[in-house]
This record gives sequence, structure tokens and C-alpha cells, in this order.
Amino acid sequence: MKFDGDHQTSRLSRQGERQRAISEMVMAEGAVRIEQLAERFGTSQMTIHRDLDELEARGLLRKSRGVATALSSSLVESSDVFRTGQQQQEKREIAHAAVELIETGQAIFLDDSTTVLQMARLIPSHTPLTVITNVLTLINELKDTRGISLVALGGNYYNWCSSFMGGTTIEAINKIRADAFIMSTAAITDDICFFQSQATVDIKRAMFHSAAKRILLVDHTKFEKRALHALAPLSDFDVVVVDSKTKPEDISRLRSHNVHVVVADRQTGHAEDSRYG
Repeated sequence: MKFDGDHQTSRLSRQGERQRAISEMVMAEGAVRIEQLAERFGTSQMTIHRDLDELEARGLLRKSRGVATALSSSLVESSDVFRTGQQQQEKREIAHAAVELIETGQAIFLDDSTTVLQMARLIPSHTPLTVITNVLTLINELKDTRGISLVALGGNYYNWCSSFMGGTTIEAINKIRADAFIMSTAAITDDICFFQSQATVDIKRAMFHSAAKRILLVDHTKFEKRALHALAPLSDFDVVVVDSKTKPEDISRLRSHNVHVVVADRQTGHAEDSRYG
């Protein structure tokens, strides 16, 4: 029975990796024929059709007349399908440093970021915990974990980010008071967190105001990206965890504005507190 479960997990992992690669290829080239994709990934056209149907349902591309066509690059880059494959080593570093900031017995909000997903896989060692999230991927990841009391926030489901959002979700968040909120961001401009979707900002803002402590997880590439909707300046967070490739000048600038920066160690993933230099 365990073998069947492992086989299913392996198949889904391969499928997810292939779909991420397909979305990146289509976005890079603008349009790709289905037979080209089948040849490129060494699989049948029927399998590619199924992959494209899923990606189209998530709003990441359009399939028509045997051709996959790219949609908005900002939407693709906001999707969890795309984000999961980006900066994986950096996310693992940050995850190991961030999990050390969690205290047993706490109630924590977790957002829809793939960096937080990496960290969530480490939190069984910090149980008991109450985890509050609107993210279906996290709910499925943690639902069978011993020692975790899981609070699933409902609402309107958005396939592109695997999350529940909207007024119902925000209303539920506003009735909760958590010890901490752990999140990431799509981009940092002028030392402010930005996102592509206003709906995403609305959910994160509600969690931000309903938590006693706010922890931001940021890999170095976020300082080079731009997005449309602002959430909060980095100085509003209690802790900002960055990876080892973050530029010293970015860390120094944040520290000069009284931002508590924790730098994840490249080898161990443990944290180096750079608040004091």
C-alpha cells in the first residue's frame, strides 16, 4: 500500500515538473505546437493535451487548434505552478532559518507562497501548533500531520494560486487572532512588498493585522522584481528572513532603517541574526 502511495506521489511530482516546464517554454516562445511539446518532453500528445487543459484551467495559457499560446507573463509568474520551480535552493535555506522562529504551541497564519510551503514541511518538528491557512496545497500537505491543529479558511477558490480568497475568507480571518503570520512576497520595490493581484494583497493584509508577529521570507531575486499592488514596507515586519545570496548593500540598507534581518546560512540553513551588524 505504501508503494502505491509513493508511486502516486512520484507520478504527480513528475507531472508538476513537466507542467512548470511547459508553462515556462510557452511563455518564453509565445506559442508552441502540441507535437513539439510532446517531442520535447518525450511523452504522448494525449498527455500533453491533459497538461495543457490543466494549465489553461488555471489561466496560464490558451490551447487552440493544436497550439499552446502564452497569456500574461505576470499571471504565469504569480501562479504556484511557476513559482514552485524557482529558486529552490534559496527557498530551502530560508525555510530552515524561518522554522526556527516558530515556537511550540503557537497559532500561525501561513500564506500561499512556495517558500512557506518549503517551511511547512519542516514544522512537524515544532509541534504542537495551530496552523491557519487559506491555501489548499498547504491544507493537503499538513492535514495528516500529528500535533497540528489545522484551521482551513474557505471562500472563493482560485485555481491559479491554489487558494481561497474573497470577502468570506477575509471575514473569517478578521475573527481570529494568531501569534504569527509567515509570508513571502512577489516583489520588493523601494523596500515595500508588492503583488500582482489585489485579491492576494487583501488576504495578506487581513492576516497581517490579525497576527501579533509578522515574519517575511524573501529570496534575493525579489529585490530585482516589480509588481503592481503594494502591501506594506519591510520596516512593518518584525523579522525579514533572506537567503545567503542577498546583496550586502540590501541587508545594510534594511538594517539602517531598523529592519530586523535574519540571513539564512548557505550550508546549514540556520539563521545569522544581522540586526547588530
